[in-house]
Amino acid sequence: MADTQPRVFEASGGVWAQLRVEAMQAAAEEPLLASYLHASILHHDKIEDALSYHLAQKLGHGDLSALQLREVIREAYSTEPAIAAQAARDMRVVRERDPACRTYLQPFLYFKGYGGLQAYRIAHWLWGQEREILAYHLQSRVSELFAVDIHPAAQIGAGVFIDHAHGIVIGETAVVEDDVSMLHSVTLGGTGKQGGDRHPKIRRGVMIGAGAKVLGNIEVGEDARIAAGSVVLEDVPPRCTVAGVPAKPVGGKCCEGLVPAAEMNQVFEDAPSDGGGI
Repeated sequence: MADTQPRVFEASGGVWAQLRVEAMQAAAEEPLLASYLHASILHHDKIEDALSYHLAQKLGHGDLSALQLREVIREAYSTEPAIAAQAARDMRVVRERDPACRTYLQPFLYFKGYGGLQAYRIAHWLWGQEREILAYHLQSRVSELFAVDIHPAAQIGAGVFIDHAHGIVIGETAVVEDDVSMLHSVTLGGTGKQGGDRHPKIRRGVMIGAGAKVLGNIEVGEDARIAAGSVVLEDVPPRCTVAGVPAKPVGGKCCEGLVPAAEMNQVFEDAPSDGGGI
């Protein structure tokens, strides 16, 4: 599993307590959704119980009922409690990094990036249990529902923010460490038909702009930034910003002392004359 020792962002039981408060307020303000909010959140005592119900309702279908899937998800959380802790931490960083997110309720119920990431975590657990066909089944359902395609064998840490999420592709041997942010249409892919370790390694604190493609068994160093629309084919040094096709360093070590994934700053100094940012 990817390095998941916390560095910057810590999740706590306070996330679940606040989520329940927000659900109660929303149920009072919008009676049409009260039943949905009670079923998804307020009828449960722990975040893992609520996620088990909510993910199962989203991902279940005629071939695999929500009731059956809920039992599988509950088993994953029971066997591997770290998955629930990751889910809370993921929710916290969405709230911290996304200016459009005003409550914990939004990512829990509605954000594709958050939902797709939590479903991946269950598929990854299944992969580790050698239940590969069910893991692939969940991957397929997540791709259909959320337009997020993460291979169950990929290794993803905690505190990961996938904004908008549409068109995300993360390959089998990719590694995404803690506290990474990426926007929609990002690909962490291979470069051809070769097998083995063939996908990128994204280190802590990295931000990847919309539409960026990071290809091959390369390393993007800690606290680096990748500009929107870039194609990255070589290693990226720590605390470096790269942009272009193919991507090259720009603006010096402008990330020194910052965590780009937290800052979400998509404009860099010394930008080229065409106004490029990230």
